[in-house]
Amino acid sequence: MNITIIAGARPNFMKIAPIIHQIHSVNQKRKKISFRLVHTGQHYDKKLSGTFFEELNIPNPDKNLGVGSGSQAAQTAAIMTAFEKELLEYPADLVLVVGDVTSTMACAIVAKKMNTKVAHVEGGIRSFDLSMPEEINRMVTDAITDYFYVTSEIAIENLKNIGIKGDAIIFVGNTMIDTLISNIGKLKKPKIYDSLNLCSKKYIVLTMHRPANVDEEAKLKLFLQEIIKSSRGVPIVFPAHPRTKQILAKLNIDAKNFHVVDPFGYLEFNYLVKKSFCVITDSGGITEETTYMKIPCLTLRDNTERPETVTLGTNELVGTNPKNIRKAIDQIFEGKWKEGSIPKFWDGKTSERIINHLLSIEF
Repeated sequence: MNITIIAGARPNFMKIAPIIHQIHSVNQKRKKISFRLVHTGQHYDKKLSGTFFEELNIPNPDKNLGVGSGSQAAQTAAIMTAFEKELLEYPADLVLVVGDVTSTMACAIVAKKMNTKVAHVEGGIRSFDLSMPEEINRMVTDAITDYFYVTSEIAIENLKNIGIKGDAIIFVGNTMIDTLISNIGKLKKPKIYDSLNLCSKKYIVLTMHRPANVDEEAKLKLFLQEIIKSSRGVPIVFPAHPRTKQILAKLNIDAKNFHVVDPFGYLEFNYLVKKSFCVITDSGGITEETTYMKIPCLTLRDNTERPETVTLGTNELVGTNPKNIRKAIDQIFEGKWKEGSIPKFWDGKTSERIINHLLSIEF
């Protein structure tokens, strides 16, 4: 069997790492799967270096398409053009895509037009918010996917509602949790932990990156002011990307407990999360990790494509009104936050289930 694995952005590598590990494990007994790892280069990230791949114990990509940034249309076209050449030169029995970035959709389209099977890791997740580019990517990808590796029972229902037959849906769990479990004993204390005099369960981790939250300076300032006012003086650590830092510099936020720092690697960031009092975020993936680690999590969004982190886990949707933040943080300080539980199959064996299914496919 010959497969091509697609990664388009940093979180994708965290999702494909355990799949690659499981392929290596199977091949040690008897070589059954050949794979080619293709990085589309959709997001440039200086932390996608040798150190990053070493942290996750995965090989450097066989090919970096180097498409770079651009508008949604320009980026999609560039990925499709470059990946078509790649797939012509290195044909595959199946193309495996993960998540919901532009690369996921673009490479799935190319594969199907070249009569190649497509498997989608995290198939069926939905926010039902069509203003999010990721939701379009999910819908289009799932419309042409052959095999859906799903993270939750809610995702199964979403797929059935659009007419997907049961045998195409494989309930496997969450590869992000595979990665977290395999690395939980290797987490590294970042340098800022000591330099900021942080103490376990006595600081807040904040991440914000969605354009709707960070691009409007006035709205971002209201968010930050409300978080700072509600924090009761507890340190707030905000790993911010350079673009967000430029916006923050204009806001003149003056608070002794508010610390803007550089982004972390995987092992350092999750060390910070694991020991935090709570996490405030507008990310989807982080809510999965906080659910597994049972860390209270506030999501600054009106919807989520990972509702199991709310119905079962430690996450709550605070919404996009900054005034909702104080009540939620007060609940955590008062010990009234839900304990949460871990969703089914978030057990570190997701990749094993995926590979076992791949091996059962007849091409």
